[in-house]
Amino acid sequence: MKKLLLAITFTISLLFGSCQNQATPPGTITHTVFFKLKHPKGSEAEKLFIEKAVALKSISTVMNMTSVKEIGQKNDFEWGLTMQFKNQEDYDTYSNHPDHVAFVENVWKKEVVDFMEIDYVDNN
Repeated sequence: MKKLLLAITFTISLLFGSCQNQATPPGTITHTVFFKLKHPKGSEAEKLFIEKAVALKSISTVMNMTSVKEIGQKNDFEWGLTMQFKNQEDYDTYSNHPDHVAFVENVWKKEVVDFMEIDYVDNN
């Protein structure tokens, strides 16, 4: 029992320390967009769309980009993208980057049925 308690305590301290180390600097912008595609779930077209979206992480100002898939039942969105930017200038660079503009015009507008975008900074 004592070994189990030590293991649990050690694991909790690792998790807590890990969360502490991942704090973002003040002013970091988190950009999130949740969306529903016109493609059937699990289709090759859906997979290709996500690959193209995630490829935007190659834009130099993008930090911590991740793609997420909805598992809950509280909304109709199926996918999400989250990324961070050091500041407004970096976010604007991304927004105006030719790769992002081309993706929005040639892929996003043609394949996304509905979306919600939220941009925020840490309140602390």
